[in-house]
Amino acid sequence: MTASDRRPLAAGLIRAIVLACRSAPSAMACYLAVTLLTAAFPVAIAWLTKLTLDTVVTAGSISAVAGLVTGLAAAGLVNAAVPYATQYLRGEIDRRVGLSAQDELFTALDRAVGVSRLEDPAFLDRLRLAQQSANTPGRLVDYVLGFVRGLLTLAGFVGSLLVINTAITLIVLAAGVPALMMSVRLSRLRAAVLLSIGPTERREFFYSDLLTSVNAAREVRLFGLGVFLRGRMLADRMAANDARRRLDRREQLVHAALATLSAAVSGAGLAWTVFAAVQGQLTVGDVSMFVAAVMGVQGALDSVVDSIAGGHQQLMMFGHYAAVVDDGPDLPAPAEPLDSPTLRHGIELRDVWFRYSDGHPWVLRGVNLFLPAGTTLALVGHNGSGKSTIVKLLCRFYDPTKGAILWDGVNIRDMDPAALRARIGAVFQDFMAYDFSAADNVALGDLTALGDRGRIETAAGTAGVHETLRGLPLGYDTLLTRMFFGDSGDDDTQTGVVLSGGQWQRVALARAFLRRSRDLMILDEPSAGLDAEAEHDIHTRLRMIRSGRTSLLISHRLGAVRDADLIVLLGDGAVKEQGAHEELLAAGGTYARMFRLQAQGYAETATRQPEGFPQ
Repeated sequence: MTASDRRPLAAGLIRAIVLACRSAPSAMACYLAVTLLTAAFPVAIAWLTKLTLDTVVTAGSISAVAGLVTGLAAAGLVNAAVPYATQYLRGEIDRRVGLSAQDELFTALDRAVGVSRLEDPAFLDRLRLAQQSANTPGRLVDYVLGFVRGLLTLAGFVGSLLVINTAITLIVLAAGVPALMMSVRLSRLRAAVLLSIGPTERREFFYSDLLTSVNAAREVRLFGLGVFLRGRMLADRMAANDARRRLDRREQLVHAALATLSAAVSGAGLAWTVFAAVQGQLTVGDVSMFVAAVMGVQGALDSVVDSIAGGHQQLMMFGHYAAVVDDGPDLPAPAEPLDSPTLRHGIELRDVWFRYSDGHPWVLRGVNLFLPAGTTLALVGHNGSGKSTIVKLLCRFYDPTKGAILWDGVNIRDMDPAALRARIGAVFQDFMAYDFSAADNVALGDLTALGDRGRIETAAGTAGVHETLRGLPLGYDTLLTRMFFGDSGDDDTQTGVVLSGGQWQRVALARAFLRRSRDLMILDEPSAGLDAEAEHDIHTRLRMIRSGRTSLLISHRLGAVRDADLIVLLGDGAVKEQGAHEELLAAGGTYARMFRLQAQGYAETATRQPEGFPQ
């Protein structure tokens, strides 16, 4: 290992110890005291045993023997009690450090401005390992103190062996060097294997989620996908198992070789000691001391080796945690952000180009748009034309690859992202259904409304879902999930309720209506999944909400956008047509063709099959 390799490991070790001391200072102090105490016990017991045997063999006084036996008994009692104290302290340190580390990890994740990292497979693998390493600081403390304990015990027994024979002492110590080198190498290999099988295990979790997800269950059952998905899940599991199995076999071979070496050294030393005792060169107590010292040295060496190897592996895993926590913002944040003023003039997209990476195709190609304050702009176009990408850029989940987005002439890159988003309300096409109460599900649109039932009910009423939520078993306090309950039956008022897709759509709208006073309202397919009457009702409500406000409306239902002040047709990431509804119809372009096709589809009553459709 080079010096450059050791530096980050040393920094990680210091960081982990500091985190543990900060999280559990009293438990750490007690754990250190117990560690020092337990390090001395084996050596003390070995010496007491030697002195007792020598005193008995030489017919020493009863009082001397009694004192030594009492000391042995006391040491044994304390030594028996110490593991329980150690277990409690270790658990307390793990609990407190795990809490602090988890808070630190998710605080770091919350610092991310955009969402690109959560769409990066490499980052997701590292994040999974970082979450698994949340308790690493506590384990590292365990290994460090185990290393200290082993060194102290080793020093005590080495000193005892030196009293008996220097050569045997050096041989016993030398036997531990290969164990140390191989264990460190194996720990590096194990950490590398865990990282390499990350994508495989993530795919396994993905298939597992599909097999247990309510959302996927309908298609899985209907299309008979269970065997197929299970096969892929098990294939990935077996691939990961094979990698772990190869590593385990290698470790077992190494440990078997090291154990054989250790046994050979112990046997040779014991034979020499017994022979020397027969010749009168050593006492019975010396023989017992040698046996205890050889076992103690090997045990201490094993402890040191295990602590170094285990600590090394944990440090490498802790590196993933540290990398996530120390990762800077995914999007640049201005050191001195400009004010986020109330929108008075409008929002401009100036020559905006965007792609998700250098290896991806362009999603937007030189888009120029202006959304005047107080008006509604509708984005229409085929799937993949860039509509939802513009929403992501407006919310600054991503930055344009080229070009700029201006808020009253100010580049939104120069604004505080949180302040910018505080001025935006939105309903996303893939809105969230939270496993919370009905009241909380609405209040999440503006956390200042938590506990304010009046605001919550007003927003729900505006979205047309108030009567639905009020009629639930516990009204707005009803959980909108069955995740936290058993199958207690529909008559149990404590049982959660699952809403229909259309009802959830209105709850998501209610969240947006809590933010109706914001400067910009983004409505991305707000009526998706609704029946015709519900769709008409929603758009009627939206027209009232949008009146006089700055709104961006996205919909594939062109009849829902015809009253927008400006309609923009996107195609291949560029603006193809723009104008009011009547202007675009008169132009006879793509918008007019799409609108007439939809209108014709609604008007036709015949059940005519499209050309080429299989009979």
